[in-house]
Formats: sequence, structure tokens, C-alpha cells
Amino acid sequence: MPKVLVANRGEIACRVIRACRELGLGTVAVYSDADRDARHVWLADEAVRLGPPPSKDSYLRGDLVLAAAKQTGATLIHPGYGFLSENHVFREECDAAGITFIGPGAYAMRQMGVKTTARQTMHAAGVPVVPGSLEPITSLAEAQRLCDEIGYPVMLKAASGGGGRGIRILHDPAELPNGYEGAQREAGAYFGDTTVYIEKAILNPRHIEIQVLADTHGNTIHLFERECSVQRRNQKIIEESPAAHLSQATRLKMGAMAVKAAQAVQYVGAGTIECLVDAHENFYFMEMNTRLQVEHPVTELATGVDLVYEQLRVALGEKLSVTQADIVQRGHAIECRIYAEDPSRGFTPAPGPLLVYRPPLGPGLRVDDGFGEGDEIPRFYDSMIAKLSAWAPDRPRAIARMQAALERYEIAGFCHNIEHLQQVLASEPFQIGPYDTGLVGKLPPLRTTPDDDDLASAFAAIWTHRQRQAQQPVAATDSESLWQRTARTGGLRAR
Repeated sequence: MPKVLVANRGEIACRVIRACRELGLGTVAVYSDADRDARHVWLADEAVRLGPPPSKDSYLRGDLVLAAAKQTGATLIHPGYGFLSENHVFREECDAAGITFIGPGAYAMRQMGVKTTARQTMHAAGVPVVPGSLEPITSLAEAQRLCDEIGYPVMLKAASGGGGRGIRILHDPAELPNGYEGAQREAGAYFGDTTVYIEKAILNPRHIEIQVLADTHGNTIHLFERECSVQRRNQKIIEESPAAHLSQATRLKMGAMAVKAAQAVQYVGAGTIECLVDAHENFYFMEMNTRLQVEHPVTELATGVDLVYEQLRVALGEKLSVTQADIVQRGHAIECRIYAEDPSRGFTPAPGPLLVYRPPLGPGLRVDDGFGEGDEIPRFYDSMIAKLSAWAPDRPRAIARMQAALERYEIAGFCHNIEHLQQVLASEPFQIGPYDTGLVGKLPPLRTTPDDDDLASAFAAIWTHRQRQAQQPVAATDSESLWQRTARTGGLRAR
């Protein structure tokens, strides 16, 4: 039986492990000391410790991940998203070690991993790109010349950027000197690469992305679009599929463009073409994510295609189980990202003990999470707790179902963003649509003081937590099988 090592943590590691089980594949989890007793460790057949909590000492150590694969006999590695998922050097190391990396080849990663190279590649392939520089900007004088040529406002962006980092919007030539220096400094701090480039700022854009799938037999398809325009500081927080009020003609053109883009870099596996769309539905390539996306559940709910299942099939050398003609959008799906963060302090991360955790259940609901009641949300990683998705036959009912589900989501022990998500869903721009990436910035600030119900819930959570303190589970050892853990602990927790 082939064995898959899941080189990630949290909800995405749990998601991949469950898909592997459905295909009868063995699973290996890896973990840092902060995740020693995490859910993904207990779900896998085997678990291997990587190192201390910081990512640079654990999940980002490709050498340790490969050593874990060799130690356990895993012949495939699924990177999830983040960490090593878009690292072409790690992909090449997997190839050299004879281990199948579940994702695209190193060539596609290199071409699409640096934004300037990606823009050059797409421009050459006839894919529309945002007006601006195709090459990195090498001096302030060059930046001034190009900005005057394309006109303000402009965006300075990190060539190696991602996740909304390394972006500066400039509205006036007087802002350019400080903006250029600041963008370089931020790019170097976040990505170790000070290279920046310039794009024309598309005013009030929509952020719409297209999911693609490709196998090694020459088949490349798209699975339509996701609307990702609800963002805070360039980070997505709510996604939906189909996009709100997008014409069918534009939808089909964007799908065809995404297939062309994937074929231009010989893409294999699941990937996403991200676009900016203006008020007239002109669309421009922005970047390609050469991995599974956080928001993939809305595409799965709207099309009925299991993207992780398809990733695994492709990695095993099989053809896609669906063709383009099979792909249709049915109903409407919305996803909300649940974060441990404090809205009263600028949405700064607020990790802590998950004293109460009861996600909503019911028809049309899906919860992707990697934590359970009594767990600690580590401070070392992304503060996302879960993804709540809702599906319904049409958009109004999907919104209503999501709003009702958020009302029933019980979390206590730290601050979270559920009230903010409810605020967005109830806003007129979101309800009516279409909306743009400026939606969140136009909403009024939330209240910052807890009411009596909040305090009562907190006291109840503390009481519940204290009742459980005497029953802490035993952690996994550095490397052991599911059965060894079962024998050592006297049974498995219900996670």
C-alpha cells in the first residue's frame, strides 16, 4: 500500500489524511513540539517529530521532512498549502530522492513563483496582465519613469511576495521615494528578496480566481471561479462560488484563459489562477498559486469534485476522473475563515486555549478544522482555527444558512472574528453584490467591550476547562505508529 507523508499541520493536514484514507493510502504526519498532541498527529497512521515550534526549525525544514519520509517508507509527500508547498528546490530534492511530490513540477513552480517571471510568461502566452513592468525595477529613476508612463495610482509589489505582503499603493508622485524604499525593505524582511515591480492600480477591483486541474496525460480543465474580494489587509476572509453577478460570458472566458495559463507552464495537479476584474469585467492575470488553496472547499461544494482526491490520483499516474464537459456549477457555496484574533486591536492574532469549541452542524454545512475543545492554538503559526462553508441552491439561501451557522458557532477562550464575519455578511454591498476588495474597509468599527453574555460564556468556559485539566492526553513520541500510540495511551481520543 503506498504511503503519503503530509508535510503540513492543522486543518489542511487533517483534510489530506482523510482523503488518503478514502483511497486506501497509508499516512504519515509530521509535527513540531507545539503540535505534539495535535489532531493531525492522531489521525495519521504514523507520526514523526520534526523539531522545535518555529517553522524554520520544523515545517520549513525540507531535509527533515525527507528524512521522515525515508524513515517511514513514505513514497509520496503532500505539502498542503504554505510551508514547502511552492518551494521548487524542495520539489527537486523530492525528485532526486525518488519521492513523488504531490503538486506541479519544479519548472512550473519556478516560472510562477516569482511574480515578474510569471508576468513575463503569461504575457508571452497571450494571457492579459495588469499594465506595468515585466522586469524587476532596479532604480528609483526607472520607477519614476514607468509610473509617469502608466499613470497613478500604481502598486509596488514584492516579486517574491504572497499572502498580501510587500504591497504599497501610491496615489501621487511625491509618495514614490518613500514608497519604493519601504516596499524594498518589506520585501526583504518577509521574503529575503528586495526585488519589486510596478503595476497600474486597478481601482475598486474584484479578486476572482479560477481553479485548474491537470494530469500527466495531457488533460487540463478549469472548475470555474471563486470570488475572493472580501479581504482585510489583502488577506482573504470570505470566499464564494460562483462569483456574485459575473456574466456567463466572462466566466467562460476566464476559464479558458486559466487553462491556457496552466498549459503554458506544463502544469500538473491542482492550481489557481488569480485575477483582478474591473467594473466592466475586464480581467487581468495577477498570479498563480501552484498548490491547493485554503478556499478550495467552495469549489468542491459548487462542482461536486474532490480536489484532494484528484491530486492524489494524478500523483499516482492516473487520469483525471472528470472532463471539462462534466464540470458544472450547482447552487452556491460560501466559506468563512474563523481566526483567533482580536478585532478591538486591529485583528492582531490572539492564540490561547480552546476552552469551548462546538462548531455548527446541519444540512449544507461543512467544517474544516484541525483543533478540538481543550486544545491550545499555538502562537507560532497562522491563527486560523477553522473554515466554515455553507451550500444552498442559490446565493440568498447560502448567505442565510451561513449567518445562521455563525450564530451557532460556540468558541471561548480567546478573541475571534465571528462577529466581524457576521457584519460583512449582513452588509448591503455583500448582500446585493457585486462588491469589491474595498468592502471591509468601509464597514464601521465593531464594539470593543464585552457584554454580560460574553462574560457569562467566558466564566462557563473556564469552569469547563478546569474540569478537564486532570485528564490531559499523553503526547506522541518522536516516531511511532497509530497502534504503538494506542497501546501506550490505553486508547485513542475521540478527535
